[in-house]
Amino acid sequence: MRNTRSGKRRPQSSGHQHKKQFGQNFLNNNQIIDRIVASIRPQADDHMIEIGPGEAALTDPIIRVVKHLDIIEIDNDLIAPLKIKFATLPAFHLHHTDALKFDYAQLLQAEDEQLRVVGNLPYNISSPLMFHLLKFAANITDMHFMLQKEVVERICAQPGGKQFGRLSVMMQYYCKTEYLFDVGPENFTPPPKVDSAIVRLLPYKQKPVIADDEALFEKFVKQCFTLKRKTLRNNLKGWLDSEQIEACGISPSARSETLQVADFVKLCNFYQQHSEA
Repeated sequence: MRNTRSGKRRPQSSGHQHKKQFGQNFLNNNQIIDRIVASIRPQADDHMIEIGPGEAALTDPIIRVVKHLDIIEIDNDLIAPLKIKFATLPAFHLHHTDALKFDYAQLLQAEDEQLRVVGNLPYNISSPLMFHLLKFAANITDMHFMLQKEVVERICAQPGGKQFGRLSVMMQYYCKTEYLFDVGPENFTPPPKVDSAIVRLLPYKQKPVIADDEALFEKFVKQCFTLKRKTLRNNLKGWLDSEQIEACGISPSARSETLQVADFVKLCNFYQQHSEA
């Protein structure tokens, strides 16, 4: 890890013992923290949610701006330090719970209220947590996450690239995705063994394309990527035959990683309509 002679300012550590089971790698570079906060652009009227605040590297600059900050933290040992530091601030609302199981709708103060979500997400739960949050997408303006760099590359990948897959299709179906910038391991305590990156997700209020059955769409996309590098004809055996795939204007010999999100929607809607006939 680099020291302060490299020109980096470091936030004061609480001395917390980092826990592998929670995937804890806490930011230690104030310049990176400032850059993340500048990307989020918290506003005075925001109702914001922070998942996994750790040692409050992002919490501190955000909570002093926004009107309401709900903090989701699972680690017992971090609850008391967070309360000591922020309990007197009116924006502070702490929830000692598992972010993967939490019902975010209960945070809404009005049916049409919009929430903003931020977090340095543990690598081992990042994908399921993002899918869980998408259940509440109608009430979420944006999400800014620190994730493993490879995951951000997959989320933002375009058709034809090596990283394009199921995660790309599903996240881009629900959100506009923006790859913001990389964060190296030296900016964390303890330093992880992988690079990280910041992603911005903007849930669509009106999706560009709409699957008739979104639960089915998720299963259908998974099926399309079952056998990597295989053709649609092979991956969709038992779902659609070559003639049906062609009826959607798509070649049966095409590979899933070359399709647009709209193509998956078209194929899935066709499958649903004809399986119900």
